[in-house]
Amino acid sequence: MTGYQIFWPLLAHVALIYGLYALLGLRRAKMIRAGSIAKSDYRENRDEPAESLVVKNCLANQFELPVLFYACCIILYVAEADNIVALGLAWAFVALRYAHAAIHVTSNDLRYRSPIFAAGYLALAAMWVWLAIWMAMG
Repeated sequence: MTGYQIFWPLLAHVALIYGLYALLGLRRAKMIRAGSIAKSDYRENRDEPAESLVVKNCLANQFELPVLFYACCIILYVAEADNIVALGLAWAFVALRYAHAAIHVTSNDLRYRSPIFAAGYLALAAMWVWLAIWMAMG
């Protein structure tokens, strides 16, 4: 491919992060307006209410495993290994991140969240394996 297609899933993940920041802000503002927490309590975030804590944790999670996703996408592009296989895996990873985030900020039920996380983990691992195979063959 070696166009810019591999960057669309990356940008879709960035959109997820911005959406989660917006959700965090909305949930925090709602709790401040309701008087359940003072604005100053967020200065040190010691007692984050559960309603916003799940979003905060979900956001933190977007800067863990996805860092490897960003690196892999860039390396795939540079190595010209960004073909349909890599692109499919990248979109699968991002779709699974959206599903994981949706579960995380709603029910936060580990029965559903954990398998979705594992599937994304495996999709990303497959991207790295694909890159290694591509480089070994080149």
